[in-house]
Amino acid sequence: MAYTQNDFKKGQPRWCPGCGDHFFLASLHKAMAEIGVDPWNTAVISGIGCSSRLPHYMATYGMNTIHGRAAAIATGAKVANPNLTVWQVSGDGDGLAIGGNHFIHANRRNINLNMILLNNRIYGLTKGQYSPTSPRGFVSKSSPYGTVEDPFRPAELCFGARGHFFARAVATDAPGTIEILKAAYEHKGASVCEILQNCVIFNNGTHDAVYDKAGRAKNAIYLKHGEKMLFGENNEYGIVQEGFGVKAVKLGEDGYTEADVLVHDAKCEDNTLQLKLAEMEWPVALGVIRDVEAPTYDDSITAQIEEVKGQKKYHNFAELLETNDIWTVK
Repeated sequence: MAYTQNDFKKGQPRWCPGCGDHFFLASLHKAMAEIGVDPWNTAVISGIGCSSRLPHYMATYGMNTIHGRAAAIATGAKVANPNLTVWQVSGDGDGLAIGGNHFIHANRRNINLNMILLNNRIYGLTKGQYSPTSPRGFVSKSSPYGTVEDPFRPAELCFGARGHFFARAVATDAPGTIEILKAAYEHKGASVCEILQNCVIFNNGTHDAVYDKAGRAKNAIYLKHGEKMLFGENNEYGIVQEGFGVKAVKLGEDGYTEADVLVHDAKCEDNTLQLKLAEMEWPVALGVIRDVEAPTYDDSITAQIEEVKGQKKYHNFAELLETNDIWTVK
């Protein structure tokens, strides 16, 4: 059956005008329509926060869980029903602070979840405290003199947990967001999509360098597996190797030509170069940065259950009771 985005819409979204959640929700509706999984075979699981209201606006199964526990609930849903397509939606506070441990282990286990991290570098729902992704020195209600902490880099955290899929998009870039959501669905295993978005009330402008099309043309690179890493308004820049790292250069300067530009390999099991790309401050890497296949937790646990069942004399609770001595008490 062919679906449209309207088949996945529900209710009236209640977010501040201009919030990045509006942009992402529209892209998710469109991506789900193009993916084509039935709404009744789809579940959207969230934690607590502004972005965690999202399941209320999806005509699918959904659950708004407790703070930081979206990955735990999503894991249970996927293991209990392996045929269910599960999308987990968390903010940077919900997903990486109280939910950070679950984020790490969902990646380590490689559970077949589509994990969305909506990163606005602030706590919005609780009114403007700094979050795990706020930069050092960030002034907020909970850090009036500037935070003295260094932030998490979501890609670094994902890769460090042996994650096999990481992609990034900007909330205002619908085509780019839809592309990585579809790639996340196609990936078999834990997929992490970082969505850069503004909180117009408490942290407006945090992603201004790439938030509009003109900014992305100057300050972002769209990575494509198997293609040269070129960027700029006229592809006048490229990414080249420098020692064990990478750097951006202008073609024609200092002897650099297109032949020196690296080819993006999202499928390489060694994540060294992929992490370097994900951590670049300029240009900001967008698109699918890592996409490597590996055994999934849910498939492995299902196979293990079937293997053990085949070795047992009993296959359900009634048969279990009958395997031992039975007597009647009168």
